[in-house]
Amino acid sequence: MSANRLRVAIAQTPVGFDPRANGAVIRGQMREAAAAGARLIQFTEGAMSGYPSGPGKQALAGWRVDWAALRDELEATAALAAELRLWTVVGSNHPLTPPNRPHNSLYVISDQGELAGRYDKRLLSYTEVSDWYAPGSEPLVFEVDGFRFGCVLCIEIQFPELFVEYARQDVDMVLLSTFSRDPMFAVQAQGHAACGAFWLGFSVPAQCSDAAPSGLIGPDGQWIAAGPSDGAAAVVVADLDRGSAALRGALEFARPWRTRARAGELHDQARVVDLRSADVSRF
Repeated sequence: MSANRLRVAIAQTPVGFDPRANGAVIRGQMREAAAAGARLIQFTEGAMSGYPSGPGKQALAGWRVDWAALRDELEATAALAAELRLWTVVGSNHPLTPPNRPHNSLYVISDQGELAGRYDKRLLSYTEVSDWYAPGSEPLVFEVDGFRFGCVLCIEIQFPELFVEYARQDVDMVLLSTFSRDPMFAVQAQGHAACGAFWLGFSVPAQCSDAAPSGLIGPDGQWIAAGPSDGAAAVVVADLDRGSAALRGALEFARPWRTRARAGELHDQARVVDLRSADVSRF
């Protein structure tokens, strides 16, 4: 890969409530991604711990996370990330000090097998914030081979200010991991990618792929690659290519212009003092 190209993988795994079963599937897909030359793989929300979602939601009050098993699986996954030299972003519950509720998080594991960061979901659903999770408070930006990444989780797709925040931080790609069967999430993801002129990784569990499968959206808002929508597990591998002729308009023109526009430097200097501008009471 050149300095202007990075290969990434977007995972679509079946997710249950047994971290040992989840971990085995995750590590299998890590090996598949590494064999395809990927430098980073993104997994869905709750990929390791499970997530109480879908019809007949199972609240955390009735779902006892096996924290010891979860820790074992995360450590085994980190060890494999080091072996494969593969950055691994995996969704999981993160325990806090009792009686505090856990975070709903994305662990960012480096290609050295170290925990490089953790994104804690900041804007939760009503059920999450009232019964299940403690919200996080900070964005997360990390870098792989000169490409900058930001993280969001699930219902945060409904809050465009988070995506604008990452655009202001000059990220190349936003990783959106979601446990959702709402097809509108994929439509909104395309819109956020196009507005921010960044790539967007869209990772869902295999059992939710009938609504919208995992895949990669380009800075022009178009799908670059997508997995199957039949409930099957898959690894979607694609390149972030800064030199793509098809993305030249988004990357070379739209992205820098919008950055300057958000900063105010383009429009502040062009505003005029004019009575006909100031008077909004007449034609």
